[in-house]
Amino acid sequence: MSSAVKIPRRNFLKGSLAAIAAATMFSKEALAGAEAKRQPNFVLINCDDLGYGDLGCYGSELIATPNIDALAKGGTRLTDFYSCAAVCTPSRAGLMTGRYPLRSGLTRVLLPNDTIGITNEVTVAEILKQRGYSTACIGKWHLGCLPKHLPTSHGFDYFYGLPYSNDMQKEHRKDPPIPLMRGNEIIEAPVVQETLTERYTEEAIKFIKNNKKRPFFVYLPHTMPHVPLHVSERFKGRSKRGLYGDVVETIDWSLGEIMKTLKELGLEENTLVMFTSDNGPWLQKKEDGGSAGPLRAGKGTQYEGGMREPFIAYWPGHVPAGRVCVEPASNLDILPILSTLAGGKVPADRIIDGRNITPILTDASDMPDYPFFYMGGPSIAAVRYGRWKMRIAKNDEGKFQHELYDLKADIGETKNIAAENPKLIEKLKPLVDEFRKTLPGK
Repeated sequence: MSSAVKIPRRNFLKGSLAAIAAATMFSKEALAGAEAKRQPNFVLINCDDLGYGDLGCYGSELIATPNIDALAKGGTRLTDFYSCAAVCTPSRAGLMTGRYPLRSGLTRVLLPNDTIGITNEVTVAEILKQRGYSTACIGKWHLGCLPKHLPTSHGFDYFYGLPYSNDMQKEHRKDPPIPLMRGNEIIEAPVVQETLTERYTEEAIKFIKNNKKRPFFVYLPHTMPHVPLHVSERFKGRSKRGLYGDVVETIDWSLGEIMKTLKELGLEENTLVMFTSDNGPWLQKKEDGGSAGPLRAGKGTQYEGGMREPFIAYWPGHVPAGRVCVEPASNLDILPILSTLAGGKVPADRIIDGRNITPILTDASDMPDYPFFYMGGPSIAAVRYGRWKMRIAKNDEGKFQHELYDLKADIGETKNIAAENPKLIEKLKPLVDEFRKTLPGK
């Protein structure tokens, strides 16, 4: 195995911001056409615990996802798209801010009685709101449940959904009944989960219809397929994959209804629709958990199955149809993408780790290799650079050791090639050391 790789020195404070600023947008013709209509609308669907192998277009033979597959056929599907964390809260913090959760301090899953949450951060919703967008969060938030932490305090005009996960009603913790909220008010407790996906869909469609004459951002973070799994009677028993499959097929139906609405309103060609998940499948739940497909492990781990997610981008006339993109990207990139498309700017007073990757979405351009760091709670568990992934683990004696995988040749991380490539390990280690220097308290 060759260890030849060129890794330039990087300044992560200047480098991340410069990468965003330097990223090429659309062709002048495409941009002029978009502005002639109006700013583009955005619909971002973020599932909970959906596995890499749970969709037809990603290889599932048991779960029927015709609407999601159609989205991929009409748009671009990424094979190497990552969440910035392997569990709920940190992943959502990174998506909302474009920053690794180590920077916001949200490195663990928040519980109902926690008094901490998202603070002193600039969210993508706040940036879009400044650009005249109507903004809605419909679904699971999970970035704090006090009023100062809820979506309406962080750039969203409207919130309908759960403040945290749908299993967080533990008697031993004295958790309150799981609340369904509209704005900052509880409207149902405990929430009736059987119809939750359908009600989210109705709310999203209503918001789109009410804001069809102005640019809008609909963030739809589905509660499921996080356990406990629930579907209404009309979706029960449909899937070959049991109740889990029924839940995913309900989400597929939801996407179909939203796409139908965009078409009926004449908004499809001016709306960027994105579909992804917050982290990998909860494999410990067995038949109630999803599939990581060819990837190793699942939720909670820093192997590929825990953090590599489905991602589809659809925007007729801008995002190429039927394309499969193998360029690495992450949910940190969503803030710079949407900010720039809306004519806004990313915050200049803080490190933004995400990149504006519209070149790889819109015209199949390559972008320079850039390190992606796998977060393991409050620490860095691995780094990917190009095809190489170096994991950092402790051995039985408590000393750090490294694993190395060639993700281009070995997507399942079946062969640790660190012993054969000591020089490559030595070239990758400084990326982690330099990144650590940019973190709070370092």
